[in-house]
Amino acid sequence: MASKENEKASTRPLQVLYEDNHLIAVNKPSGVLVQGDASGALSMMDLIKEYIRKKHRKPGNVFLGLVHRLDRPVSGVVLFARTSKAASRISEQLRSRTVEKTYLALVHGTPSRAVGTVTSYLRTGENKVTVAQEGEEGGREAVLSYRTLRSLGGKTLLEIRLHTGRKHQIRAQLSAIGHPIEGDVKYGAPWSLAQGAMRLAAKSLTFRHPTRKERITIEAPAPEWAATGK
Repeated sequence: MASKENEKASTRPLQVLYEDNHLIAVNKPSGVLVQGDASGALSMMDLIKEYIRKKHRKPGNVFLGLVHRLDRPVSGVVLFARTSKAASRISEQLRSRTVEKTYLALVHGTPSRAVGTVTSYLRTGENKVTVAQEGEEGGREAVLSYRTLRSLGGKTLLEIRLHTGRKHQIRAQLSAIGHPIEGDVKYGAPWSLAQGAMRLAAKSLTFRHPTRKERITIEAPAPEWAATGK
């Protein structure tokens, strides 16, 4: 299985969204790992290291710092550091919550409010994240805001901004308010999609460049389902 996945991933063109001597950002397809795991499937880190090795004719190991992740079924912007200094400085911005992260999600149903903020307390379990009560052991505060972009045949396209960075946060919080993401059967979607995909995409990242200090925004093209609902 892993060899077939590797072959499939290796034939996909790498869509580079931003690149300089310190950073590289790519548009991750749904179904591809950000970082390798026990499955042996080819990951975005593998593909980007090979891209850098060939483009810049670098022999030996290529440094690539992982500063954040997306779940395997999620597509969109993923940022990597090309130097240890950049990795440290971006990681510090993520810890201090100064990185702005926006997503697109196609959810079942229509939220009662077109614009809103969701605050929950999430607890990470063995297989999934659950909503806890405030003060309950293991519960960590999670906050996101959303706005409705359009209705698409019984589903709603939302733009989401994360204010905290919890595991499965968007998936768990949208499910908890009765609007699971299409394809996300783990969190209550009524049906699955081909190859385990889900309609969640990282739209953009805004952060301070690690050396130039200016704020920059990296944005991925909207996936086709954001326009068609399919």
